[in-house]
Amino acid sequence: MNNRIERLRELCKNKDLDGFIISKPENRLYFSGFSGSSGLLLVAGNEAKLLTDFRYVTQAQSQAPDYEIIRHGANIFKTLGQAAHDLGSKKLGFEMDFVTWADYQSMQGELSGIELVPHKVDGLRMLKDETELAALRKAVFIADQAFSHILTYISPGMSERDVALELEYTMRRLGAEKSAFDIIVASGVRSSLPHGIASEKIIEQGDFVTMDFGAVYNGYHSDITRTIIMGQANDKQRQIYDVVLQAQLAGVKAIQPGKTGKQVDEVSRNVITLAGYGNCFGHGLGHGVGLVIHEEPRLSPGGDTMLEAAMTVTVEPGIYIPEWGGVRIEDTVVVVSTGCEILTASSKQLIQVER
Repeated sequence: MNNRIERLRELCKNKDLDGFIISKPENRLYFSGFSGSSGLLLVAGNEAKLLTDFRYVTQAQSQAPDYEIIRHGANIFKTLGQAAHDLGSKKLGFEMDFVTWADYQSMQGELSGIELVPHKVDGLRMLKDETELAALRKAVFIADQAFSHILTYISPGMSERDVALELEYTMRRLGAEKSAFDIIVASGVRSSLPHGIASEKIIEQGDFVTMDFGAVYNGYHSDITRTIIMGQANDKQRQIYDVVLQAQLAGVKAIQPGKTGKQVDEVSRNVITLAGYGNCFGHGLGHGVGLVIHEEPRLSPGGDTMLEAAMTVTVEPGIYIPEWGGVRIEDTVVVVSTGCEILTASSKQLIQVER
């Protein structure tokens, strides 16, 4: 964790801060290794302190050896104030995108005389190290294996929820800590819903079935979407699927260091627009993925972050036609010096499931 702490210290130096207060769970885990559900980090000068309660002291001592562990009482902000004043801090950053107004007021009350400066630190997580990439690869592998299994399981007559439950059970059995998010299984006309959480709808012959899911392994999330057809696809289904596939392949090919998320999104989006379905693709092409399922950088019309090697992103174009259906195809990839490495191994060719 030393390198991560040093990068946080460098950010503080560049922003003229004495230190930073970390409270967001994923950032707390990233900068310390502590996975408990309660606590704060105070990184200031050469000091690194982890404040937590009685339940987690032993766990924190084991998981966060680079930190001094401080057990707080009923008011964590009072303990924080004492620690910050002891260090002589005058100007501390805090996570503007996480701290509530109530917590901010509590901090202000206990850190009197210390200026609190809103800032974000999530960007420090964009570049993944080898430990992170190993966890991501395992999370992707688990999702791929679950998809292979579901192709032998899914059949007309079962509900979308049946499929979602089987996916989740399979991922857990393969070693996932949990599902990366509420599993999307959307069939028939419901496949036109980009976030069609699994329902009691019965899957029928001739339905497109879009499945969007992922696994969490060692805290890291994978994200995959595949759209299959129950039975034989008709001409329109084949045509729509092919447009999305070509858009997805173009997006993957466009990824390389030095390009912005907006530029990559535009390449993929143009394929769909030129095919006449531009109005049917209303979300961004993709997003960063790691300790949370949606993080920076963004591949979208507003994505101005420049891609760098070791960033992990999804590529997931789609076409959604109301009252007809839709298709989305998604891979998780890691940016490398020559372009990107596709982590997702499941086939992207149209799969027709005959039962």
